[in-house]
Amino acid sequence: MHRVPLLPEQLCLADKGYQGIVKLHPSSCTPTKKRRKCQLDKGERQHNRNLARLRVVAEHVNRKLKIFRILSERYRNRRRRFGLRFNLIAAIINFELALSS
Repeated sequence: MHRVPLLPEQLCLADKGYQGIVKLHPSSCTPTKKRRKCQLDKGERQHNRNLARLRVVAEHVNRKLKIFRILSERYRNRRRRFGLRFNLIAAIINFELALSS
């Protein structure tokens, strides 16, 4: 409920911690949870794997932002410049990703 605007046509990929997001945002996609003492069927497991393949790219970018320590610690500099520094670090990460692919 942090009021980040999500457009209705925008797809939201979330992990298992956001199971209730479907009520707030209808075009969101979360993995299926395994019920107690039951196994997931083949289609549900395949859905979870495909979703994880899509989400892993964003998780790796979050990891790199934490390595730069802009997301892992409290930002103690001027608040006005947080966006500028965040965008610069994101540009460096995008440049590295473009070189590696």
